[in-house]
Amino acid sequence: MNTTEREKSIYRITLLGSIVNALLLTFKFIAGILSGSAAMLADAIHSLSDFATDIIVIIFVRLSNKPQDKDHDFGHGKYETLATAFIGLALLAVGFMLCYEGMEKIFRAWQGQPLQQPGWLALWAALISIVLKEWIFRATRRVGTATGSPAVVANAWHHRSDALSSIGTALGIGGAILLGPKWAVLDPIAATIVSLFIIRAAYSLLRRSGGDLLEESLPDEIESEITRLAEEEPQVSEIHHLCTRRIGSYIAIEMHLRMPGNISLFESHQHASNIEHKLRRHFGHNTHIILHVEPLKVEGQYRQPEQ
Repeated sequence: MNTTEREKSIYRITLLGSIVNALLLTFKFIAGILSGSAAMLADAIHSLSDFATDIIVIIFVRLSNKPQDKDHDFGHGKYETLATAFIGLALLAVGFMLCYEGMEKIFRAWQGQPLQQPGWLALWAALISIVLKEWIFRATRRVGTATGSPAVVANAWHHRSDALSSIGTALGIGGAILLGPKWAVLDPIAATIVSLFIIRAAYSLLRRSGGDLLEESLPDEIESEITRLAEEEPQVSEIHHLCTRRIGSYIAIEMHLRMPGNISLFESHQHASNIEHKLRRHFGHNTHIILHVEPLKVEGQYRQPEQ
């Protein structure tokens, strides 16, 4: 998939998600106000954060796809990492907000204060949200995986967190409606439980984006695969000083290769080019690769090869 196709795929799915989020947040706010459900209003705020992150993805993915320029020799891929971090922060804020509000209402109910029983409109809003958000989650994750975009995958999990939030909201509202006013506390209990899942998802996104921004190495299994592919090339006898990192949706690889000292510069260049082509076929066309070729050591030292 070339850069133009990738960008179009990301825009299409993100725009579709933003339309779904706009419709849902409007419906949820109306349902929450009319039915008097605090959980539904909190769920509406979650959908509002989804809508905001859709806009962030559209803006930052466009920036990340800009080609290299004089001031950015390694491209603009980190914009996508920043988008993932912003999504994680938005999720974290929503999670803590829902948790705080839910625990406050539980405490009030424990003190004997009556809680308002939600209406049926809020329950229907939650059920519709579950179906739509799970559908858009699956579609967005599929595009994110196909395009190799961490920001789109992160946004997909934001959709899933909204679906989980709506499940908890539906259980709380349904229980409060069917069991009577005395069980209205189920509404904030469900919201509090769901908020913990949201906080966990936010931590996962922030952990990954933070690692990318701090130049964290790629997982061991990926580095082992890089070494294996390089060592398959004839004349290559040893790989060392392997350094890896992620730059947005693509990766960077730097390593030293040892080859016989008596082969020509042309031959060593040919082997290095073969390794580059092989790595790009495996990890993507935009993979950043730097290879340093060294002669074999004899008794621990570099020696001039015999003519």
